[in-house]
Amino acid sequence: MSFAKRFFGHLHTINTHRFLVMKTCFKCGMYAQGLLHDLSKYSFSEFWPSVTYFQGDRSPISKEKQVKGYSQCWLHHKGRNKHHWEYWTDRLGSDTKLSCIEMPFRYMLESVIDRISASKVYKKEKYTQAEPYDFFVNSKEIHVMNPKTVEQISYLLKYLKENGEEKALTYYKSLYKEHKYDQTITFHS
Repeated sequence: MSFAKRFFGHLHTINTHRFLVMKTCFKCGMYAQGLLHDLSKYSFSEFWPSVTYFQGDRSPISKEKQVKGYSQCWLHHKGRNKHHWEYWTDRLGSDTKLSCIEMPFRYMLESVIDRISASKVYKKEKYTQAEPYDFFVNSKEIHVMNPKTVEQISYLLKYLKENGEEKALTYYKSLYKEHKYDQTITFHS
């Protein structure tokens, strides 16, 4: 693929993704998070590696990890965007054990919206409302994440899968209005 196709393909992908996240965040009353979502993707540290590894049907980060064994782009991105669970990890003192902190509600909900929007961007016409949930529960990351965060993201994505987007976003908005300043919340099934 030519440089121009990769450059404009990646630019289109991140613009489309950001627009979908922004539109969905606005529907949930999350205006600041919608406007600020993933701005780091335009930085040199993230944009150029993503152009280099752009394929169009999956994240360039996955390709960079496949080729190099790690992603410099991802290391930059996750450290600047609180809607990624990896932002909420740390080592316990001098211990080598990784500690995964429960994500505050507002960032966890942005993460759910991010997952929905990414699924739409990469799946295109094959997207279904089950896709974000199915992808999440089959991912390796749930074995590392904070168990409470896994439970909350699973619950909200399953709600989307079972009830449809319109009803899910109405529900997400009501949760956000009630809990936007809460560190964490508990869902009652």
